[in-house]
Amino acid sequence: MAYVVTEPCIKCKYTDCVEVCPVNCFYEGANFLVIHPDECIDCGACEPVCPTKAIYPESDLPSEYEEYKALNAQYSTEWPNIAEKKAALPEAEAFKDKKDKRSLLDPKPGA
Repeated sequence: MAYVVTEPCIKCKYTDCVEVCPVNCFYEGANFLVIHPDECIDCGACEPVCPTKAIYPESDLPSEYEEYKALNAQYSTEWPNIAEKKAALPEAEAFKDKKDKRSLLDPKPGA
């Protein structure tokens, strides 16, 4: 089982989770982070530090976020690995509590 990054991360991309991950299993898109399901060791360190509460254990994934399992698996093989904390996106605070952000997910890799 792995952890899954979901919709609340979109347009925020806080990297507190990256900083605490002992196996560097996060990958960076332009405005979203994902976890590689085969690299995640299910330690749970990332979940409590996420400011947007976007990270869930796969077994507790809310049904409205089910598609994010596949998105994490896909993009973790296409985007670059991120292993250090970076500043959140400039618009993060404005988007932190917004709902229905799926259409705003940018599929481009992060920088």
